Amino acid sequence: MPNVIELENSMPVGKLGLIVHPSFAGKGDTINSYLALFRKDIHNNLVKNDPAFQGYQKDNYLIPFSIPRFGSGEAKCEIHQSTRGYDLYILVDVCNHSITYNMNGFENHMSPDDIFQDLKRIIAAVDGKATRINVIMPFLYEGRQHRRNSRESLDAANMLKELRDMGMSDFITFDAHDPRVMNSIPLSGFDNFMPPYQFIKALLTNEEDLIVDEDHMVVISPDEGAMERAIYFANVLGLNTGTFYKRRDYTKIVNGKNPIVAHEFLGDNIDSKDVVIIDDMISSGGSMIDTSRQLKEMNARRVFICTTFGLFTEGLKMFDEAYEKGYFDRLITTNLTYLPPEIYDRPYFIEADMCKFIASIIDFMNHDSSMANVMDNTQRMHAVLENYNQRRNIEL
Repeated sequence: MPNVIELENSMPVGKLGLIVHPSFAGKGDTINSYLALFRKDIHNNLVKNDPAFQGYQKDNYLIPFSIPRFGSGEAKCEIHQSTRGYDLYILVDVCNHSITYNMNGFENHMSPDDIFQDLKRIIAAVDGKATRINVIMPFLYEGRQHRRNSRESLDAANMLKELRDMGMSDFITFDAHDPRVMNSIPLSGFDNFMPPYQFIKALLTNEEDLIVDEDHMVVISPDEGAMERAIYFANVLGLNTGTFYKRRDYTKIVNGKNPIVAHEFLGDNIDSKDVVIIDDMISSGGSMIDTSRQLKEMNARRVFICTTFGLFTEGLKMFDEAYEKGYFDRLITTNLTYLPPEIYDRPYFIEADMCKFIASIIDFMNHDSSMANVMDNTQRMHAVLENYNQRRNIEL
């Protein structure tokens, strides 16, 4: 964990409390364990003697609560302990479709709208008592509806303004589709974190024969929107980059968007090179698989897909078939959103675990310390690459 000295020399804003919505349940327990471990390693005499550090070192920072539902489907939030004076962090995953509830005798799966409504219930139950209310929402709810074209709703901005008006102090998300949506709440905190370090760490941990240089590897953006991510990843690792241009049919609308006619590649020769594709999300996966297929047809040696959010809205069958056809070799995605349990049995899947990173974010925020301590991935990416090269040279 970076810069522990800064934590040892600063005071917490308030007693740390985690409220983990059922959509984030398993990961919330892991984050809680990391926080307990971090704080046991803090060497500060004030921790034991100063009232300001009361409850600083604990085994459990989880705040018990429940969200019971009436038969009509309506719900409420009940907090089962006092939160007065707490610095609260509410963790939700709006993309977790595995949670069900009963309404009028029918079983319903919770939608992103339902989970967002639960988040507001939690804030309403603690508002006015906690020192701060912070929301950690890895996948930005309505993040793809971040701007208005003609007569349509501006949902992401309205969501942030609603949370701010309810008393939210800081909003933490990951790889926002367009982080400029933060302009809707200019006087509130909005932090957008990226996972490139976790991608390269997961890839180097699971592949033993990679040569990370511009002669053997290239970073590709599947569209113009992901170019900034690809350029950063490539520059840090000393690689070249390229992109695909999505040619769309603007005379049609399918599932709310103009269908893609073709992917046109813009970049250098990738013949016999390993290719890393960087993007923010996989929705159905059709575009990503088509991109991978074209790269293999251009004689790419291996194709590694790295995406922050694996939503898999149409299941895994499409990826299973693409893997069998050799269109890609590895699929790396974070555990920031719900992943179908069966994906862990797939030979191509690698999980980039983000729980320790989230715990570090919470720890530094609770001390009101600079987020530069956890935002800068460059040095850590260089370090993990150097260790990989040293280990590989020894094995050779």
